[in-house]
Amino acid sequence: MKSKGFFLLLWGWVLALTLFPQISIAKTRILIMGDSLTAGYGVNQDSAFPKQLENLLIKKKHNVQVIAAGSSGATSAGATNRLRWHLKKKPDILILALGANDGLRGLPVSSTQKNLGEAINLAKENKIKVLLAGMKMPTNYGQDYQNKYEKVFLDLSREKQITLIPFLLQDVAVQKEYNLADGIHPNEKGHLRIAENLMKFVEPAL
Repeated sequence: MKSKGFFLLLWGWVLALTLFPQISIAKTRILIMGDSLTAGYGVNQDSAFPKQLENLLIKKKHNVQVIAAGSSGATSAGATNRLRWHLKKKPDILILALGANDGLRGLPVSSTQKNLGEAINLAKENKIKVLLAGMKMPTNYGQDYQNKYEKVFLDLSREKQITLIPFLLQDVAVQKEYNLADGIHPNEKGHLRIAENLMKFVEPAL
């Protein structure tokens, strides 16, 4: 009798999933908000690291959807407004990958810290888990600016108590085989390496 009852319960559950697929487990939505790196400048969208990250996570049986929100040339100035617009997608996790263009333009690090901080606050107010992607500047920007710029990400991660991805382009930056001819934007191999590096930070957040 017990086995028959279990069989009927199991069959009822399968039937319910067939008739009402919306009751299946919801996907975890991961929003990656960034600039041309996130947008996959110079490569096919399916080869950009957001899609590659989604593929890697799905291969490991994670029920996820990665939302790529990259805008070429974007700085941290628009971070909060952009996130406010993306809230309608109801992300569970935010990978905040902005700030590279701030540094390349030599913008005040205090502004970058303020802008990113406000976006992080908005995410936390909406119960979104935040992973902050750090960046580094080329040596020609001067050691003082380099140090202050990189410290922004470390200070924010500590102040806001969020996970820091130390360097989004780890093992990719200045590596010719992983970049396009401009030496700045990753090629397909570079995007895959970024996705692989992100895995160790994203999986614990799921």
